[in-house]
Amino acid sequence: MSTNPEQLPSSAEQHIDVVEAAQEQLEKLDQNVERANENNQQKSEQEARQEAENALRVEKKAAAAEKKPAHQASPKRRGGIPKNERERSFVHNIQRVQGELSPGARAFSKVIHNRAVEATSDVVGATVARPNAILAGALSAFVLVLAVYIVAKTFGYALSGFETIGAFIVGWVLGLVYDYLRLVITGKKA
Repeated sequence: MSTNPEQLPSSAEQHIDVVEAAQEQLEKLDQNVERANENNQQKSEQEARQEAENALRVEKKAAAAEKKPAHQASPKRRGGIPKNERERSFVHNIQRVQGELSPGARAFSKVIHNRAVEATSDVVGATVARPNAILAGALSAFVLVLAVYIVAKTFGYALSGFETIGAFIVGWVLGLVYDYLRLVITGKKA
């Protein structure tokens, strides 16, 4: 093939034009990439701002939740629980538990948890049937009756049967005195 001199310059010109067009295209692409990077940077900045604002909102809500109690159904009370609420709760719990008992146990529970029986039991438990008094009575009954029995057998005396009851009463009184003195000295109930 022979090359035509006129074709060469035109092909060189074409080549130069193509290179210039490619450079222009490359510059446009660079500008587009720069714009895209700027847009991405602005978007990421906006996203970061939104995330920071969301985090602040969450922190404010958490702080507000800490300041407020979880449920404000009833205002804070001073003192103990009122008597009527205690009685309502007691009746509700007794009925629920008695519903789970067998018929015999349920009848016994109803007798035991009668108001008159409970009041009597509380009074007796707080005065006469103190644990320390009963323990002291039992121990003194054992020790004193053992001593009286040994003495009676040694000297040949007959026992009447009141020795155990009398020794228990003596020990019981000593136990009550001990409870009273402990209450007076320490100021604490058992």
